[in-house]
Amino acid sequence: QVQLVESGGGLVQAGGSLRLSCAASRRFFVINVMGWYRQAPGKQRELVANIISGGSTNIADSVKGRFTISRDNAKNTVFLQMNSLKPEDTAVYYCYANGRLSGSLSFFDYWGQGTQVTVSS
Repeated sequence: QVQLVESGGGLVQAGGSLRLSCAASRRFFVINVMGWYRQAPGKQRELVANIISGGSTNIADSVKGRFTISRDNAKNTVFLQMNSLKPEDTAVYYCYANGRLSGSLSFFDYWGQGTQVTVSS
């Protein structure tokens, strides 16, 4: 089993920055995708950004130009640099990965516990 451990959330004023990180407790043999989702109370969980195995990225229009996703493959770690934060960015941010472990033929979805990001006016 793989655990995704997130860090970097907190309270920040509008216009500020935060850097989220997510590290897997066990290295994947194959990673299809790693990324970040977020969910505000009463709302659907939505994709923020992800990185596909080939290196391409997907970034939500609402954060494009402000957020940047990156990864460290050697450490099975993914980062989300969040700049120019807005109150609308307030949500619980979840790390996500889809991959398989060495010796396994199956791919599974993995989710972090979530880290709260609160942006004040």
